[in-house]
Amino acid sequence: MSNVLIVVDKLEDWEAYYPSELVISFDKYLALKTAPNQRIRVINLCSDYSYLSQGYYCSLLAEAKGHHVIPSSKVLTDVGSPLLYQLNVEELFSALDKLYKNQHETPEQLEFKTYFGQAAEPSLKPLARVVFERFPSPIISLTLKYLDGHWMIADLSIVDHKSLTDAEETAFSEALDNFSREVWHPKKARKQAKYDLAILVNENEQLPPSNPAAIKKFIQAGKNLGIDVEVISPNDFMRLPEFDALFIRETTSIEHHTYRFAKKAESMGLVVIDDPTSILRCTNKIYLADLFVGTGVPAPKTLILGHNRPEQLKDAAQALGFPIVVKIPDGSFSRGVVKVNTMEEFEIKTQELFQESSLLLAQEFLYTDFDWRIGILNHKALYACRYYMVKDHWQIYRHQDATNDKIKVGGYDTLPTFEVPRAVLQAALKATKQIGDGFYGVDVKQWGDKAYVIEVNDNPSIETGVEDEYLGNELYSLIMQEFLRRMDE
Repeated sequence: MSNVLIVVDKLEDWEAYYPSELVISFDKYLALKTAPNQRIRVINLCSDYSYLSQGYYCSLLAEAKGHHVIPSSKVLTDVGSPLLYQLNVEELFSALDKLYKNQHETPEQLEFKTYFGQAAEPSLKPLARVVFERFPSPIISLTLKYLDGHWMIADLSIVDHKSLTDAEETAFSEALDNFSREVWHPKKARKQAKYDLAILVNENEQLPPSNPAAIKKFIQAGKNLGIDVEVISPNDFMRLPEFDALFIRETTSIEHHTYRFAKKAESMGLVVIDDPTSILRCTNKIYLADLFVGTGVPAPKTLILGHNRPEQLKDAAQALGFPIVVKIPDGSFSRGVVKVNTMEEFEIKTQELFQESSLLLAQEFLYTDFDWRIGILNHKALYACRYYMVKDHWQIYRHQDATNDKIKVGGYDTLPTFEVPRAVLQAALKATKQIGDGFYGVDVKQWGDKAYVIEVNDNPSIETGVEDEYLGNELYSLIMQEFLRRMDE
């Protein structure tokens, strides 16, 4: 469980706000002794954050105590140097461009304050959220300028809460209330859970790995084991210190908030599935292809194609024979995967896909009526499904148009793992052994008495009525039991 402390220079600094026993002075915090495994979240509201100041030491010592503090010493260092805070702010400028995209004029200068990622002006809220995720601090003052068609940060600073006007004090206290409600409104008494687990879900995702009914079953399975499970959204990045574990139930990608969530959670010592290493390895088919060759995992014959290397196409055609399957490295749900039947089609499709990636995969085509999906957790097979191809199509998913708005999905059946051909199970287990001990869905094609691994997914689907058709609620319980085992360790 996570506790919250608000640290101020001296208690008198908090007189303008609602009193709380969670507000303590810097001196008292300095002398505070906590158990090594006690989860503490610190909100540092000291008045001076400059190098070697009391506010700087508050953040630095909080990290030394193993507490999760906002702002961190890294943020204080970055904000203190324009050369540092100008780096890695592409998302900030992207949010600004979207803000003024449909307006006739873009202002030359923009000034505003954010309070825990909130802004008084509704139109600035998306921008405030990006600022907070990049520089997580209680209050940030930001000045942006638009020069020669480009945005730049003219000034960025962390503001002392005592310097706020009455109206700003109200906005700040409301934002603090939203950010950490237990400071003002203690939760209703409930049975104390041993651990807190967050499930990351994006309600706007078109093809999520778990449907709402499955998420409810995960929550109930956790409750049965003494785990308090809460669903969080992509906007809850800064709430990670409240939890002991993170279960990502959103399609993962490297240049995506799911990877940032995984990295942040892992850095704070949370149990994470999918862990960032698994995401990094599984989301890139180039890596998997090379890994399978080097470790002897049975897989279809695969070649890597480089941009501006047209001679490789002819070599690939001779080595693989038509039809050939061409893939971008990080596609999912059959996106960025095409089948070509002639050399002309091969050249056209690779040129199109090279717009998305400098490297592509060319793979021999093995037609089967279905693909095996073996769900593996910590080197043990949990479930097995056969996903059938869409009628009159060669893939499980068929995207009807370029926008991917219309998608057809093939049928399925679910079997106990002991009914899966031995070669299929062995191939799946061998593939995941090379990646990690996380939760994986291995796609395998059965060709006669042989099995070939197509890919390993770090974020396998668990949907009510599909993957759980054989095990039922036991599937959810087994996954939650693994979280519990890891948190106990």
